[in-house]
Amino acid sequence: MKPIYQRLNLFIDGQDAYTFVPVEPVGAQSLTIHRATGDIVLNAPNTPVHPTASRYGKTIYGILGMISLALSEYVIVMTGREHRARLMGHDIYRAADFDILPLNPNVSVQNPPHPVEGHLLALVRSHLFGGHFLFSYGWDLSRRLQAQWQDRDNEGKMALWEVADDRFFWNKFLQSRLADTDIAHDLSPYILPIIYGTFDMRTVYIHGHRIQLCLISRRSRYRAGTRYFRRGIDHEGHVANFNETEQILLVDEKAAGRLSLAENLTHKLSFTQIRGSVPVFWAEVNTLRYKPDLQVMDLQETVDMIKVHLRDQVSQYGSQSLINLVNQKGHELPVKEAYERAISQIEFPDVKYQYFDFHNECKHMRWDRISVLIEKMQEDLVQQGYFHLDTAQDKAVHMQTGVMRTNCMDNLDRTNVVQAALAKWTLNQQLKAIGVVSDNEELEDFEALTRGFREMWADHADLISKAYAGSGALKTDFTRTNRRTKIGALQDGYKSLTRYIKNNYFDGARQDGFDLVTGAWTPQKNPVTSSSLIADTRPLIIRSVPYILSFALFMICAGLTLPRTSDYSLLYYFMLWFVIASLAVMFMMVHGIEYVSWPRLIPPTDIIYYKGPGFRSAHNGKGLTGPLAQKLDLSGQSNGFGARLLLNGRKRALTVTGMEEGTKKRVD
Repeated sequence: MKPIYQRLNLFIDGQDAYTFVPVEPVGAQSLTIHRATGDIVLNAPNTPVHPTASRYGKTIYGILGMISLALSEYVIVMTGREHRARLMGHDIYRAADFDILPLNPNVSVQNPPHPVEGHLLALVRSHLFGGHFLFSYGWDLSRRLQAQWQDRDNEGKMALWEVADDRFFWNKFLQSRLADTDIAHDLSPYILPIIYGTFDMRTVYIHGHRIQLCLISRRSRYRAGTRYFRRGIDHEGHVANFNETEQILLVDEKAAGRLSLAENLTHKLSFTQIRGSVPVFWAEVNTLRYKPDLQVMDLQETVDMIKVHLRDQVSQYGSQSLINLVNQKGHELPVKEAYERAISQIEFPDVKYQYFDFHNECKHMRWDRISVLIEKMQEDLVQQGYFHLDTAQDKAVHMQTGVMRTNCMDNLDRTNVVQAALAKWTLNQQLKAIGVVSDNEELEDFEALTRGFREMWADHADLISKAYAGSGALKTDFTRTNRRTKIGALQDGYKSLTRYIKNNYFDGARQDGFDLVTGAWTPQKNPVTSSSLIADTRPLIIRSVPYILSFALFMICAGLTLPRTSDYSLLYYFMLWFVIASLAVMFMMVHGIEYVSWPRLIPPTDIIYYKGPGFRSAHNGKGLTGPLAQKLDLSGQSNGFGARLLLNGRKRALTVTGMEEGTKKRVD
């Protein structure tokens, strides 16, 4: 496999070009990007840098790609990295710092000439610094161990980006400018693929064996986004929050010693699981209430799209065991029913459905009841197996022939607990199969391994949850300690509050960042026509109420601190401002949709105002109704200000042609 340059020196030739020169090997072909034309040129070996070019002040650890915004195209480079571990002789890094370099010499990243350009740059920057990106210069992090083994004879002289899994090649859209050129294969040492996910590795010693336990998760770039703005399935069969999680077990049969760095791996084992949103058309509409409105859309293509999704998963992994953890009553029931209706219409011999009422089975902190699910799935776990490579004989002893696909509503908290339990059961079987532990020993008998396993899975759960929901995962106290605690329940309350605030007031911009960087939406070269991306088109009364509430709260606080003339006068004073504050809060809750931070690039207008067949739990936050509301323009109907906000400069991004702000068609 072609190596990727690990360090680059950047030279800037005034307003003419950026030239990237590899530090090692000396004399390698440098890469020049001409700023005026955007042309990418691979120079001959030992080509000297132009004498007028000045060296950039930072070392470049990789080129993540190029992105075109409203006024300029930009080169995104990595200027900081964090070493995470060394896996099978390859260094694994996390991307830690980034710089954005404009091709247009008249554009400054620090002071953009137009507010729309500044807004788009802020979205890109926020996505880069808010994500958890991992990479390796010599090992494909995007593919599980078994897939790499199966394709080893076909890779030959292919580059890392050419063999990367399309689903998890996070910066594929950014790298398309380099990968789509006629000299793409020659540019391979400059094309660095990254994944959005998690990585952790722990080393322990058991009975003289050195054990390396590694956990990798890979997030799909398709239907990527945040908790309430990406749910369910799309019209291409992709589901939201799809993650592949691989647990790798590496064993030295006879360790050279605790201080030795030599690797003599005799066994490489891998166990893969997947998670993804319930594969039907559904959503939850934020209204400022703690529980969003649930919307299930009963579309004709639902069954067809589930078939597309499951057919793809079967082709990737083999047989599918679908574990559904959604509640069978209350708010979540319609999603469970829609899922089961669709599954009942599908006849796939390689797909098996299993429902587990998580909250009912594990109520009163009886988390040991997860063993009930393990018993139900044990036959499938044994049949699907795991990947086992015996390096001494250079052959695969076992192949994993299927996966467990687990979901709850968010595919976070309950899913994390169940996946950790399945991984623990499998790890126990693996250690016994290769003779590291005896049949009468269990994982819990080895404290260091058990502690490392729990910490890895808990940290993994937190990172996946932060990426999707904005806070750490719930129920991680059980994952870390194997028991549910009251302190853990209090921590879950704090995390739930954090999720509420972020999901309602901050996730709109975060979703825009996902759509922009993954190529789900691309801007046109005219910032004037995209001015609605930064304009607030809501009526004055809507915009003024939060200020009225803030002023009322200020006056209440002032009344508590100012000198008192009489308690009688203060009573009326406080009553006045409490009434004003209460009315402001009531108004904001009634018109909650207007105060939610919605995505502006691809707003979910079709979901908010969906009127087709299906289920809707409520229509909260859409404003007042009646003649007076219509007269004051306070109605939440489709012709009121609620719809006008999204239609006036936002919904145009949903149309296929004639979009003023951009296109939502993926171009990679």
